[in-house]
Amino acid sequence: MKSSATRWQYWKNVLFPFLHWRHLITPRTLKADIQAGLIGAVIALPQGVAFAAIAGMPPQYGLYAGMVPAIVAALFGSSWHLVSGPTTAASIVMFSVLSEHAAPGSPHYIELALTLTIMVGLIQLSMGLVRFGAIVNFISHSVVVGFTAGAAILIIVSQLKHFLGLQLPRTTDLPHTLGAVVSHLNELNPATLATGCATIAAGLLAKRFAPRWPYIIISMLCGCATGLLIQRIAGAETANIAFAEALPASLPPLSAPVITLENIRLLAPAALATTLFALTEAVSIARSLADKTGQDLDGNQEFIGQGLSNIVGSFFSGYVATGSFNRSGLNFQAGAKTPLSAIIAGLALIVIVILVAPLTAYLPLSVMAGILLLVAWGLIDVVHIRKILQASTYESLILISTFIATLFLELEFAIFLGVMLSLVLYLNRTSHPHIRIRVPDPRLPTRPFTTDTRLPECPQFKIVRIDGSLYFGAISHVRQVLQAMLRENPGQIHMLIVASGMNLIDMTGAELLLDLDRTLHAKGGHLYLYNVKEGVCDHFKFVEYLLEIGAENIYESKAEAIAGIFDALDRDICMRCRARIFLECTNVPYIADEPVVIDPGPLSS
Repeated sequence: MKSSATRWQYWKNVLFPFLHWRHLITPRTLKADIQAGLIGAVIALPQGVAFAAIAGMPPQYGLYAGMVPAIVAALFGSSWHLVSGPTTAASIVMFSVLSEHAAPGSPHYIELALTLTIMVGLIQLSMGLVRFGAIVNFISHSVVVGFTAGAAILIIVSQLKHFLGLQLPRTTDLPHTLGAVVSHLNELNPATLATGCATIAAGLLAKRFAPRWPYIIISMLCGCATGLLIQRIAGAETANIAFAEALPASLPPLSAPVITLENIRLLAPAALATTLFALTEAVSIARSLADKTGQDLDGNQEFIGQGLSNIVGSFFSGYVATGSFNRSGLNFQAGAKTPLSAIIAGLALIVIVILVAPLTAYLPLSVMAGILLLVAWGLIDVVHIRKILQASTYESLILISTFIATLFLELEFAIFLGVMLSLVLYLNRTSHPHIRIRVPDPRLPTRPFTTDTRLPECPQFKIVRIDGSLYFGAISHVRQVLQAMLRENPGQIHMLIVASGMNLIDMTGAELLLDLDRTLHAKGGHLYLYNVKEGVCDHFKFVEYLLEIGAENIYESKAEAIAGIFDALDRDICMRCRARIFLECTNVPYIADEPVVIDPGPLSS
């Protein structure tokens, strides 16, 4: 009965997560959520059009991706402040993948985009249901920073033709795009360039002197006014400024992804890469906001919410949506209290599109390019890039490799490369745990263990601390280091391993300890363990290994360990030893004589 109740509670949480925050809705929070939602809807209008341009989709699809997906993600997600919709990273990944198989903006391209969206949603939903929420932790922050910086460069280069008013052949890679821009610079349109520059200038001034105001809207309005003014003064034919097409003033039309074996085979790598990066983006944003509010975030439920938003969104003309940093941050700063604000934002965006969609015919393409240049420049996290380069060689390698791969390779491969490189470097670090020789410090009354190479060791007794998991990947390194220690000091036939730094000992690690004990035992000594964490070996039956090593040789107290091992030492050697590093050594008389030469016998390999 209890099991059935537990299962029902689990599925209730999964299917109706909004029941957990409905009690938070009060007249005060409702007012705050409505205000934040309306502000978010206004911001979503220019952002959606801009992100659709990056994705190679008609501009209205960027708005559709911010409507129904945002509502579904808010209802079935976990975060109180996360707002889903189109983002720069997801848009540029999708463009990179699909532009090789169809012309951007074409019906086939849109068909593939919707199919990719439902595939991403299904993967996200499956990962949430099987509780794979921790998998995004394998995408390091350096991968995200490197990919985002590379994507920003690609966005800037891709928008140069619209910013400069150039007519360029279609290109898909960075070198050819830059080459085309340089070779056609003599054809740039001064009026278009002036309009784009006015857009950027207005955005920069707004960010500098009016940071509370949405700089995207300010720069868009100023850019449009500049373009219309230039066209009026110089004449439409002379200025020759290209304008966007008017958006349809309608609700998101129903759509149907085309799921075939050919499309699945074609889009599977891109779907997996997009899923990983989209989930990383969404969960990272949700966690950062949850830390500020003290919310207990459920990563698995967030996966489910993101998955459902893309599945449902693919049937309402929405392409891949994920957590939006700009909209989520604005939602939090605007005072949102519950996910109702994101729901209101999605509904309000529908109304706004119906009312103002025809006005997009007055939007110059250079204005959109200028806005995208501002957005892209803001994506380059110079502060964190500098910190990573200064702090860690490993993380710097991941950052630089991901950045270069993003610029010159397929974007899904750049993500996979960053993830694989992160895992390889992580495994390399964990496979080389720190192994340090420890000695009692005679300068302090309690003689705590220390790693001071200037202090003497006991000639019969070595103390070693291993910091790291003793698993199959680390065995080779640990064995080599310990064998080198035994060869260097063959008289130290007793060894105490301080295990407080071990979080895991697998079967291979247990066998290594047993082999080491047998080697020492053959020479007349023994292996001892001290401060083994509870549960460090719970995942397999360690009892047999402990019995062979000897449960009496596993200590919980340092004093007990030293006293017990000291009783097993050769007193003849102790009486001639000058180290006297243990308190117990004071009870052994000192005989000034030639040191005893110990024949250690053959060393086991």
